[in-house]
Amino acid sequence: MCGRTALTTSPADLREALGLDELPAWAAHYNVPPSQPVAVLRAVQGSSKRTLDPMRWGLLPAWAQDPTAGAKLALARAETVANLPAFRDAIRKRRCLVIVDGFYEWRREGKQRSQPYFIRRSDRAPFALAGVWDRWNGRDGVSIESCAILTQAARAPVDAIHDRMPVVLERETWNAWLDPNATRTEDFAAMLEPHTPTLIAFPVHPSVNDPRNDNPRCIEPHEPAQLRLI
Repeated sequence: MCGRTALTTSPADLREALGLDELPAWAAHYNVPPSQPVAVLRAVQGSSKRTLDPMRWGLLPAWAQDPTAGAKLALARAETVANLPAFRDAIRKRRCLVIVDGFYEWRREGKQRSQPYFIRRSDRAPFALAGVWDRWNGRDGVSIESCAILTQAARAPVDAIHDRMPVVLERETWNAWLDPNATRTEDFAAMLEPHTPTLIAFPVHPSVNDPRNDNPRCIEPHEPAQLRLI
């Protein structure tokens, strides 16, 4: 799955890592739930430039009647995204990358409360999750840009925690994923095949369960005696 995300990389490091022309206006967030803004990388039509923009997490299709429709569309299964009405236009025309330096999954520990884990790269560098986006225009002139994160069957180390995980796209696939001219299913289908990214996972403090807690403690290892690093 992917219950929360984090992006704590500095704007200067984000600009370098993502090849941006401008310094992004992004403040560190350690515990981002659906309905809150995430950092979305998009290609600029007719240009080699990319932009990093805040976008509401939870896809609100352009045809939705009201802005509450996106509440249940934070995630899209890679296996069915091209066929579902909420996502099939976006996957062909509006693909994006959700930039994070980690995400959270929860593992059920017997009858006890689920234990949260933080999953990141060993070098703490930011990485990209496959996403789709849309723009909704309300009758009152309000415009909302929103996105969904694509998920796949879990691979190590996440498979020891949950049966689903986000689709992590390696840097060499970014251009192809963001290419606005690649509108056929066969143009992007291979990138959605389940694969195993190089990540590590470790238990974190249960305070992350409350999305109001958005601080460095959320991503610090917290290892009760019965748990171990994965």
